[in-house]
Amino acid sequence: MRFDIITLFPSIFDGYLTQGLLAKAIQRDLVQIEQHNLRDWAPETPHRPVDDKPFGGGPGMLIQVEPTVNCVEAVEAMDSRPARRVLLTPQGKTLNQPTAENFATSERVIVLCGRYEGFDQRVVDILQPEEISIGDFVLNGGEVAAMVLIDAVVRLLPGVLGDEQSNIDDSFSRGNRILEFPQYTRPREFRGHSVPDVLLGGDHGAIAKWRAEQSQLRTMERRSDLLANENETLDKQDLTNTLTPKSE
Repeated sequence: MRFDIITLFPSIFDGYLTQGLLAKAIQRDLVQIEQHNLRDWAPETPHRPVDDKPFGGGPGMLIQVEPTVNCVEAVEAMDSRPARRVLLTPQGKTLNQPTAENFATSERVIVLCGRYEGFDQRVVDILQPEEISIGDFVLNGGEVAAMVLIDAVVRLLPGVLGDEQSNIDDSFSRGNRILEFPQYTRPREFRGHSVPDVLLGGDHGAIAKWRAEQSQLRTMERRSDLLANENETLDKQDLTNTLTPKSE
C-alpha cells in the first residue's frame, strides 16, 4: 500500500516515519509513504506562495486552487495504482474503525493536509476527495490528522502487527461495538490492586467469559451509545457486584 502526503511542512513527518511499527512496516515494504511539498508546485518566485486572501474578505489566508490541483494530479501520475484522494478537514466524515478498515483495502491513498483557513472550495469541486475529520475540533494543520489516519490504517495491513489477533480484539474492530476488556501483566499485586483470579487459573473458557462480560460492562459505563439495543446489555449492577477485581 502507498500513501502520498501533500503538505506545506513535510519535515513534520520525519520523526514519525522512523519510529515503532510504522518504521518496521516501511522497512519490510509493507507500506510506502511519500511526502510532497506543495510549494514545489507554486509559482517560481522567491517565496513560492501557495496562499492568498479570501474573496469577500475575512480573516486568514486560503490555500490556492491552482498549485493544489496541479500537485495532486502530478503526484497521482507518479504511480500507476489507482489512488483515493483524501482531504483532512473538520467538516469531513468522522474517522472510525470501519472507515480505517475500508482504507486498508486500498492500493494507494493521496492525503491532502490543509493549513491556514483551509483550501479554496474549488479544490474540493475539481478533485472530489473524500473529506475526513478525526474529531469535532480544529488543528493548526492536517499533518497530525494525517498521522492518525495512517496509523489507524497501517496497523490493519497484513504482517504489520506481530499477532493478527490484536486487530480482532481491539475496540471497534471488525464491526465490534463494545470496548476492549481490561488487561493485566506482572506484578500480580501492586499497591493493593491485584490481578483478577480468573486470569490466573488457566481456564480459557472462564477467561473468555470474563473478558466478554468486562467488555460489556466497560461499554455500558463509558460508551453506552455504542450498544444497539437493550438486549445487548447485561445488568450493570450485577456485573459491578460480581466482576469487579478484588484485592487479595
